[in-house]
Amino acid sequence: VQLVESGGGSVQAGGSLSLSCATRGYTRRSGCLAWFRQVPGKEREMVAQIQDDGAKHYDSTAEGRFTISKDAAKDTLDLRMTSLKPEDSGMYYCAVDGPVAFCSDYPSDFRGWGQGTQVTVS
Repeated sequence: VQLVESGGGSVQAGGSLSLSCATRGYTRRSGCLAWFRQVPGKEREMVAQIQDDGAKHYDSTAEGRFTISKDAAKDTLDLRMTSLKPEDSGMYYCAVDGPVAFCSDYPSDFRGWGQGTQVTVS
């Protein structure tokens, strides 16, 4: 499944950005949804995830600054990022069709991905 993300860009430290992903119906299906970040030379890392029951989990670096949400009516998975830091920079990917009974930190557990949107914090 190829998804479409939007909302990336360049921002100064302390600023905010909102990312959105059109999930092609996955907000209405069972399964974990998540946002991952990847920087050159490193593995893709989980930033935020949301379970079927709405429970949310964040990487420790994102806790308190990022908010993940899903909107079944609009069929979007969103990530609101505030108080951005240079280390938040990277390519951000939305991930869908993850495990049903739990959420996972591993990219290999998700079967649908977006093409990525670049976030640069200076």
